[in-house]
Amino acid sequence: MTTFDTRVAILIRNDLKTWQRLNVAAFLATGIAGAAPEAMGEPYLDEAGRTYARLLGQPMLVFEADASQLAHAHKVAIDRDIVRAVYVEAMFSTGDDAANREAFLAADADAPNLVGIALRGPRKAIEKATKGVPLHR
Repeated sequence: MTTFDTRVAILIRNDLKTWQRLNVAAFLATGIAGAAPEAMGEPYLDEAGRTYARLLGQPMLVFEADASQLAHAHKVAIDRDIVRAVYVEAMFSTGDDAANREAFLAADADAPNLVGIALRGPRKAIEKATKGVPLHR
């Protein structure tokens, strides 16, 4: 089994509807993949020679967090300059990427109304950010 120098953690607010949780997790995973192209694996090939998209080459742990745990993870990520992707509640009412960025820009920079955050960084930093946060079930 491969040991990675970095960890990827996705924290999703625990009071969201199922469709919201899945949507937030999907968006955040793409944010991490986009920020870390070096972490992407090679394309997949099937036995017929058809090519499929590359996937992130390391595991992602998905956690369910309350608002205070999300705020803690956000603070650790800022303090340690960890790669981060965010999703704020206002983004549920937008219709496109530009509107999502506007909604995030309008949020309080030090205390955005997070519904999810994804982090990629050194193992110990990610462990500090996720300390006490349960894995999603």
